[in-house]
Amino acid sequence: MTEIRIPEKADPGLTLEEMKQFVRNHFEDFVNRKETEVVLANFNSGFPDHDEPAGVEAGPEATKRMMEVAYRRWPALHVTVEDILAEGDKVMVRNTWTGAEATTGQKSKLHGFVLWRFANNKIAERPSRRPGRRARANRRQK
Repeated sequence: MTEIRIPEKADPGLTLEEMKQFVRNHFEDFVNRKETEVVLANFNSGFPDHDEPAGVEAGPEATKRMMEVAYRRWPALHVTVEDILAEGDKVMVRNTWTGAEATTGQKSKLHGFVLWRFANNKIAERPSRRPGRRARANRRQK
């Protein structure tokens, strides 16, 4: 298994308002417009996503692949930023995801939080967890 290194802290390179706008733009482009290549510009090359379905992977390519699969499963996938806060080098977002399964048409709605850490004008890390993931894992173990 590849060892994942957490990117070192560095100056975010952006003001708090710029970081918040960066995240809003990222969600709009990456999720709502389905422009997967934006992660290559927005994420640090060693970006670890702590919530990848396959486990923590380094680099933006893992997130790009995950979302390309999600776009096929939920073609009308959409995220709405409900609240956004910034402090230091981090941005916290409360959001709502909606979509309908391509094969069944079943509608889904997910409320969640995402924490982004910035360094050198890019997103350096996403130490987040999807709601309910731990509860589902605990139910499977019982």
